[in-house]
Amino acid sequence: MQFATKCPVAFTSRILGGKWKARIVWALVRTEPLRFSEVRRACPPVSDRILTKELRELEALGLISRREYPVIPPKTEYRLTALGNTLRPVMASMADWGLEHRSKITDTE
Repeated sequence: MQFATKCPVAFTSRILGGKWKARIVWALVRTEPLRFSEVRRACPPVSDRILTKELRELEALGLISRREYPVIPPKTEYRLTALGNTLRPVMASMADWGLEHRSKITDTE
């Protein structure tokens, strides 16, 4: 993924862009830790393959951590890292804006 840009908004958009990353981070902001199946339920209709890819990318960026437990059946939990936690106010602002303006945008048809 290419991140080089001088614009801070473009940089943030590249990190959280796409259909799922912001939704995954929002799910973890609201409740953590979350198991894989809980993240999937928070982001319907994401496929397991895409969710795994997005979780790996967020982990590679240092925004989330993954912890595997040596139990049967396998248990894996995801949570925000210290860097990921810095996104809490960003996500809260996005949620507030969405709540305030959703009807103005979606009811104009």
